[in-house]
Amino acid sequence: QVQLVESGGGLVQAGGSLRLSCAASGRTFSSYAMGWFRQAPGKEREFVATIIWSRGATYYADSVKGRFTISRDNPRNTVYLQMNSLKPEDTAVYYCAAVRKYGSLPLGSSDYDYWGQGTQVTVSS
Repeated sequence: QVQLVESGGGLVQAGGSLRLSCAASGRTFSSYAMGWFRQAPGKEREFVATIIWSRGATYYADSVKGRFTISRDNPRNTVYLQMNSLKPEDTAVYYCAAVRKYGSLPLGSSDYDYWGQGTQVTVSS
């Protein structure tokens, strides 16, 4: 069983930055694909970014490409989402997710087996 805990959310003005963290349990963290998703009130959960450490590969939604960066620190079992140039439409609860066994890429929300509880990000105009 993998336990994921997000942190780093908060209130920020448009144009500002935040860095989200996701701490994961387990000794085989580096073998998992890790992703970030977000969900705004009344909307479905949407893909933000994915990192496949073993392949050195990252994937981003078009809406955040060039502004957000996903990374991970394997010895600390932590994945990060650096968010720059934030916009009000980025306001949502952000979730980290993990999966060990997966097929073709890119991965969607249905591909992930483990989810954190989420952290709120609010961007004011």
